[in-house]
Amino acid sequence: MKTIAISTLLLASAVSLSACSTLRGAAIGGAGGAGVAAATGGSVEKGAAVGGVGGAVVGTVVD
Repeated sequence: MKTIAISTLLLASAVSLSACSTLRGAAIGGAGGAGVAAATGGSVEKGAAVGGVGGAVVGTVVD
């Protein structure tokens, strides 16, 4: 019974840490995408959206 509880806690910790990496990647990607779009005269909203999605994918894969 103790082994199951420890395994459950480890799994929950791993899931919460990977979610942090996904959110961090999305935030960095969104900010970068918005910055590049603003610098090049593109749509800031679209740049942030594309950067956010890309950052979320990279954050998930890397972690």
